[in-house]
Amino acid sequence: MRPTEIRNLSPDELETKEKDLREEIFRLRLRGATGQIENKMTARLVRRDLARVLTIKQQRSAGA
Repeated sequence: MRPTEIRNLSPDELETKEKDLREEIFRLRLRGATGQIENKMTARLVRRDLARVLTIKQQRSAGA
């Protein structure tokens, strides 16, 4: 997900996106531990998306 797409989300949508990404990271970590994950780069991309969401949330709270 691009940073511009994340910036266009409302605060409620950001919260939902953060929750979804955290759940996805958990599922990927679980699948990785059991050897069921095919592409381990997926977890890295999801962590980056979560970091983007958290950064934009922080920027909005600091600016307000």
